[in-house]
Amino acid sequence: MSETTAGFRVLHTMLRVFDLEKSIDFYTRLLGMKLLRRNDYEGGRFTLAFVGYGEESSTAVIELTHNWDQAEPYSIGSGYGHIAIGVPDIYGTCKTLEAAGAKITRPPGPMKHGSTIIAFIEDPDGYKVELIQRS
Repeated sequence: MSETTAGFRVLHTMLRVFDLEKSIDFYTRLLGMKLLRRNDYEGGRFTLAFVGYGEESSTAVIELTHNWDQAEPYSIGSGYGHIAIGVPDIYGTCKTLEAAGAKITRPPGPMKHGSTIIAFIEDPDGYKVELIQRS
């Protein structure tokens, strides 16, 4: 780490979401995050909701941005990859998530060219969330 980057850390990943309530439900109920804060910005006609597994002061979180006047769902940009979440039992987690209505786009199994066990799911807006088996 150089002197200019000392003290830097990831704060959040921002996703534009079409249906804020569905997205908050997905990240909190299905993935077990907490809604950390939510603010409406009447002048800008948008809402920001921050979800995560810990406080913003010490962990990276996800910022869900809902633009009130967005008439159509967003298209997924070609530069966006995914959010990765470590889980203790990827097979059980995927089974539970699927039963709760989550879309599993890649069932659990070893990643290509490696041994890490991964799976992919989609949030309500089609954003990819990678689940990684944690030992």
